[in-house]
Amino acid sequence: MGLDMYASRRAKIILVNSKNSNNKLNLSVGNTSSQEIASWRKHNRLHGWMEDLWRAKTGEEGEFNTEEVLLELIDITNLEKAIINDELPETGGFFFGIDSYEYEEDEIKDQKEQDLKFIKEARQAIMEGDEVIYNSWW
Repeated sequence: MGLDMYASRRAKIILVNSKNSNNKLNLSVGNTSSQEIASWRKHNRLHGWMEDLWRAKTGEEGEFNTEEVLLELIDITNLEKAIINDELPETGGFFFGIDSYEYEEDEIKDQKEQDLKFIKEARQAIMEGDEVIYNSWW
């Protein structure tokens, strides 16, 4: 067990208007397929940043586990700044492992590179019209 984290891109939910044989208006959901663009294991500081964002967006006070967070372009930009400046918040939890900033220097560098690769892919997905979603499970 542990903190497993995922980011996916998916087509925005599209409502399709159509009329049935009785000339009544029907609303249906278009394609909502998703594609994973990043995954992390026990990157507790990134998870803490996402939890803070989720709370700010939803006003929720409950447990942040298996909750989706929709990442907008401004969120991606703010996350990128936090990653570059080593400003992801210290975040603890029973299944979260050691602090993400306490790894060996090479491991931290690799983690930062992975995070910035995610930023690039997330930005591209948004520019192509898709949504970017963060989710986690512990």
